[in-house]
Amino acid sequence: MLTTAPRGTHDILPGEVEKWQHLETMIRFHCRLFGYGEIRLPLFEHTELFQRGVGETTDIVEKEMYTFTDRGGRSLTLRPEATASTVRAYLEHNLNGAPQPAKLYYIGPMFRYDRPQAGRYRQFSQFGVEAIGSADPTVDAEVILLALDLYAKLGLSDLTVQLNSIGCPKCRRQYRDTLVKYLSQQQNELCDSCLGRLERNPLRVLDCKEDACRRVTKNAPEFSGFLCAECREHFELVKGCLERAGARYELNSNLVRGLDYYTKTVFEITWSGLGAQTALCGGGRYDGLVEECGGPPTPGVGFAMGLERLFLALDQAGIELPGKEAPDVFVAALTREDNATAFELLTWLRRAGISAEKDYLSRSLRAQLKHANRLGASFTVIVGGEEAVRNTVSLRNMADGSQEEIRLDDLISVLTERLHC
Repeated sequence: MLTTAPRGTHDILPGEVEKWQHLETMIRFHCRLFGYGEIRLPLFEHTELFQRGVGETTDIVEKEMYTFTDRGGRSLTLRPEATASTVRAYLEHNLNGAPQPAKLYYIGPMFRYDRPQAGRYRQFSQFGVEAIGSADPTVDAEVILLALDLYAKLGLSDLTVQLNSIGCPKCRRQYRDTLVKYLSQQQNELCDSCLGRLERNPLRVLDCKEDACRRVTKNAPEFSGFLCAECREHFELVKGCLERAGARYELNSNLVRGLDYYTKTVFEITWSGLGAQTALCGGGRYDGLVEECGGPPTPGVGFAMGLERLFLALDQAGIELPGKEAPDVFVAALTREDNATAFELLTWLRRAGISAEKDYLSRSLRAQLKHANRLGASFTVIVGGEEAVRNTVSLRNMADGSQEEIRLDDLISVLTERLHC
C-alpha cells in the first residue's frame, strides 16, 4: 500500500526526531571524551565484504541480508552491520599509517530481513565504536566502559556486563572439537537450525534461544578451560580493568555473539527491564577481521547498540529525552492587511536568533492566540491596528496573559532579555 511504510520500517516524526537528535548529540560528545572520531560509511557495500567479514555461516549472511545486483552485474548488499565496512575503510584509506589504534564511531541505518518486533526493525539505527590497531586488553575495557558511561549519563542503572572469552584460533580449535563431540551426543535434543550449525559453526549452538538447546548447552564444556596462556592472561587483564573502574560483570560461558569474526573478549550489556530480550549492546575483539578483509594481521575491538532498542529501554525506565522545542515567539497579524508586516517581523526575529512562528491560514486574532498557545510560544507579538501607526506592537506574555505596548525598535532587546533571564 502506498499509504503505509514497508513492514519493518518506521517514520520518526517531529516531536520524536528531536529526541533522536538529543541522543546523537550526547553520543558525539561522549565519543569525543574517549577520543573517538566519527566515520560515515556507504549504505551498501560489495556483498563479498560481508560474506568474508561477517561469515558465510552466520544468520545475517544466510538469511537476513538485502542483496541485489546492480546494472553492472555487481552483487551489492545494504549494510547489515558496520564493523566490516569500518575495516574496509581502514584499509582503503590507509588509516594504519595514522596514530594507532584508529578510534572510530558511526551512527546510522542498518538493514536486516528479520522478524519485526518491539525495538527491532528491518531498517534500524545503530551506534557503534571500533578501535583498530591495538591488542592491548585495556582497549577492550575502554569500549565496554564507553557504553556503560553513556547509559549512565542517560539515566539507565542496574546494567550488567555479560562477559566471556572465546579465545584465539589456536585454542578455539581444541574447544570446537570437544564441543562438537559433546553436542553430537545430544543431537536428538537440538533444534533444526542447531543441527545445521553442528558441523559448520558449532559455537553458534551455545547462543541459541530455543529452550531445548538451552537445556543441552547448560552443561556444555566451558571455554575457560581451553584458553591458551596468552588468551587467559588477556582475559584476566580485561576483568581487572573493569573491576578497577567499578564496572559490574558476570561471566557467561555460553556467550559467543553471532558473528564469525570475534576472538578473545566478547560481551553484552544487559538490562532486566527489557524482559526476555535483555541485551542493549554487544561486541568484542576481532583480531582476524582485518586480515580476512585483505589487510595485514591487525587487532581490533568494538561494539554496536541498536538505538530503537535503547529508546525502548529509556521508555521502560521512565526516562524522557527532550522533545520538540516550542517557538519563543508567535507573530499574530491583527488583520489580513497586516500579514506582510507580520512576515517581515517574523524574518527579523529569526535573523536575530529568536525562534518564531506565525499564522499561515488567515485565522482570526482569537484563533491565532489559541494556536500560539497550542504551539507553546512564550510570547505573542500582535502586529497592526493603532500600534502600527505609532510604530509599536503589542507583546503578550502567554503564561499570564498580560499585554503591553513595545516600541518596534526595542522589541529585539526586550525579547532577548525576557527569554534569557
